Amino acid sequence: MKEARPPQQTTVLVTGISGFLGGHVALQLLQQGYRVRGTLRRMASAPATMSRFQPFTENLGFVEADLDHDLGWAEAVSDCDYIIHTASPFPSGAVRDQTGLIRTAKEGPLRVLRAAHAGKAKRVVLTSSIAATNHGSGRAPFSEKDWTDTESKRATPYYKSKTLAERAAWAFAEEHDLALTVINPGLILGPLLGNDCGTSVGLIRKLMNGKFTRLPRYGCAIADVRDVALAHVRAMVEPGATGHRFIVGGRVFWMRDIAHVLAQSFPAYTSQIPTAELPNWLVRILALIDADAGTIVHELGRDLRIDTSKAECVLQWRPRPEEETIRACGQSLIEKGLVTARTAGRGFDFRREEPTKHPGD
Repeated sequence: MKEARPPQQTTVLVTGISGFLGGHVALQLLQQGYRVRGTLRRMASAPATMSRFQPFTENLGFVEADLDHDLGWAEAVSDCDYIIHTASPFPSGAVRDQTGLIRTAKEGPLRVLRAAHAGKAKRVVLTSSIAATNHGSGRAPFSEKDWTDTESKRATPYYKSKTLAERAAWAFAEEHDLALTVINPGLILGPLLGNDCGTSVGLIRKLMNGKFTRLPRYGCAIADVRDVALAHVRAMVEPGATGHRFIVGGRVFWMRDIAHVLAQSFPAYTSQIPTAELPNWLVRILALIDADAGTIVHELGRDLRIDTSKAECVLQWRPRPEEETIRACGQSLIEKGLVTARTAGRGFDFRREEPTKHPGD
């Protein structure tokens, strides 16, 4: 892979740098010698964020910018060669404000793209999701040719937000001749850099903290945050990546499979990690009265395998073993004191415990 200038002379803007994925993208860039500028919604979080990137802070800076506002984005992209846009809302349960979620998910990237175009950035790498690829009339394994049907009963507000946001980004890039690449990752897990575990790792935290006693037959392709970050960095400089979307992730794991890996890996938590499944009919009944259950009811038992051959070919990308990713995630939660070994269960919990956050908060 070739690029016009060496990393030491190249500045990359990473949006949502304090988030789970954004932090790992920034870390890999810094390790490779790039200069990194990260966006924060509030500069007050800069000291805590900076501490995650020792000993590379000499090449790291921050700028305040919010996806809901225009202010700050021109400054953010100024003199940046590349933009990696990872910041996006990821709800941790049923969405109460679908319009607001879709608006932020769609308008946020467009703000970044407009600024990147005005600032003459060489390329933008946008984080989307397999949520934009694995629904509608397609059949597994799903590839980059597949798009989620936003009119389908399976299209939850989150699926809609990711699909509409990515389509809007492609439309803008085509209209303005902007070099764009999109990464569509699976469920992102792996080691934490900070203490904010977000929504995806929050699932592992709930499993280990005894928040469930039985699990729905719901599955998703596992993606290691370190592998997803690497895909973004490679997509940034690979000439053949411009104008393409890339699915990255591994095998589909049912929630029971994830729980089994955690129970085997961390014996002290075995008694509070469930392995039994709820029958689909019961989850469907619960969905009638519980909005959070309704977010997964149409995905129960579905084959959601993905085809990552394009990323493997163009980006020379390979996923690490999913079990390694799950173990690294659990170990990280233990080391940071975010899970506690005890004997307690609360039944199947569909309800959201925390408000929706931007990964870049």
